Amino acid sequence: MSKLVYFISDLHLGSNCLADKRAAEARAAAFLLSIKDTASDLYMMGDVLDYWYEYRTVAPRGYLRFFGALTQLADAGVRLHWYIGNHDIWLFDYLRDEIGMEVVDGWRVETILGKTFFLTHGDAVGRRSPSFRFIRSLFRNRLAQKMYAAIHPRWTIPFAHAWSSSSRSSKPIIHPWQGLDAEPQALFAADYLRTHPDIDYFVMGHRHVAIDEPVGTARLVILGEWISSPTYAVFDGSTLRLLPWQMK
Repeated sequence: MSKLVYFISDLHLGSNCLADKRAAEARAAAFLLSIKDTASDLYMMGDVLDYWYEYRTVAPRGYLRFFGALTQLADAGVRLHWYIGNHDIWLFDYLRDEIGMEVVDGWRVETILGKTFFLTHGDAVGRRSPSFRFIRSLFRNRLAQKMYAAIHPRWTIPFAHAWSSSSRSSKPIIHPWQGLDAEPQALFAADYLRTHPDIDYFVMGHRHVAIDEPVGTARLVILGEWISSPTYAVFDGSTLRLLPWQMK
């Protein structure tokens, strides 16, 4: 039996906007275990955790069921790829080395089962405001990271969750899709295709909508979110399907 390649994004585990954080983690772990026997690869396309910071010798509490399920996949031979998003920026080497996974910051073009994929979380493609670009670069600055790490976690973790919650209080979890002519990710895909016509699929997250639309000769697949309506994508070598998932 041929193995399948799976894609998920925007689980936001630990977020204060989740009605039941433990249930959300159990649902995500159940999904992981459900694909253990059929998956060759799992691509996690960012914002899997609503907040995460890896200290040199200390790991934040929580997520044991989810990390345990990831470990079972890795031990079963499933290749794990974590493309960091704008919420789980600070993945360094702890999960990479302890579980056994690839951590990718940014975007990459990969050949998967004979097709060419452009993969990224999606927060940095297209036109973004100067303030967003500044915050994004600040969070990736090594000096700023070291200064942040010097503050005790009892202060930084509540602050980070409060910031995440406040950023959502003024806007809905799911933003209406504006169409291929207006969405930054769609405009980026169309522009990128002009110089890279070999791309078959653009797979991204970030937008919290489940979208599968043709863009030129390619398809743009935005993976949706797991806060209210869990979705995932699966590729069998010929067809990439975007599907809902419900815990049995």
